[in-house]
Amino acid sequence: MGKFSRFIRYWLPPIVWMAFIFYLSSRLSVTVTGKFLFDFLIFKALHMIEYAILYFLLFRAFYSVNNNLLFPVIFSILYAVLDEFHQTFVPTREGKIRDVIVDTVGIILMYIYINSHMNFVKKFL
Repeated sequence: MGKFSRFIRYWLPPIVWMAFIFYLSSRLSVTVTGKFLFDFLIFKALHMIEYAILYFLLFRAFYSVNNNLLFPVIFSILYAVLDEFHQTFVPTREGKIRDVIVDTVGIILMYIYINSHMNFVKKFL
């Protein structure tokens, strides 16, 4: 597989996903139900899911180069920190350590899943 094909297959998906996360972070604050508790739970679950997906995509990309599972964990957490910092510049949004922790939970859950189901996950590499 050529370098360009390898980039398209492995590295473009996490880059596109990070751009999508950045886009979502750039939007003004929104509500779903108008009730704080429900909105809080929905958005925190979405945080975990979007960063679990980011970890999976970065895992695929890094795994294509070497078999290290920790590089994508570190990179995903750093991106979560950067994303929260970015939100401090968006009106009606604020960057919170709590959200980095929630993002990290999603990352760690996906890490645990991949680590314990590696034979299944290798089918998607």
